[in-house]
Amino acid sequence: MWLIVALIVVGVLLLVAELVLLPGISVAGIGAFVAFLAAAFYGFMQYGVMGGALILATIVILCVIAVVVSLRANTWRRFSLKATVDSTSTPTPEQQDIHVGQRGETLTRLAPMGKVQLGEVTIEAKSVDAYIDPHQAIEVIGYDNTAVIVRRVDSAAGYRGTFSEPLD
Repeated sequence: MWLIVALIVVGVLLLVAELVLLPGISVAGIGAFVAFLAAAFYGFMQYGVMGGALILATIVILCVIAVVVSLRANTWRRFSLKATVDSTSTPTPEQQDIHVGQRGETLTRLAPMGKVQLGEVTIEAKSVDAYIDPHQAIEVIGYDNTAVIVRRVDSAAGYRGTFSEPLD
C-alpha cells in the first residue's frame, strides 16, 4: 500500500512541477504519467478490480485538483515578479536636457538614423530629411522614444556659433 501511495504522491508532485515550473511535455510530465500508471497497475494487481478502480479514481481526483490549483491566477502571482521597471536603458532626450529648437552637428551619416552631437551630449537621431551627411548642422524638431528627430539646417540661413544654441 505504501508503494502505491508513494507513487501517487510522486506523480502529483511531478504533475505540479510540469504545470508550474516546466510547461510543455517534459520529463516531469512523462514521469507523472508513469508514476500514475504504476500506482494503478499495482492497485489492480494487489487489491483487484474494486481496489484498482478506487485507486484510479483517487488519481483522477488528485490530478484534477492539482491542475485547478496550479492554473489559478493566485498561484501564478506567487511566482511572478512584482517589481516594475520604470526606467530606460538610455536616458530620454528630456533627461539629457535636449529641447526642441536646439542645434547641433551630425557625427555620422543620418540615413535616416545616426549619431549627432547636441552640446555635450552624443545621442542617436532620426532625420526627417532623406539623408544628412556627417558634420552637417542640424536642429531638433521632436522626440521619438530615446531618439531625437532632427532636420538639416540650411547653411544659407547664416548660422554661426555653437551648435547648442536655440533658434531665434
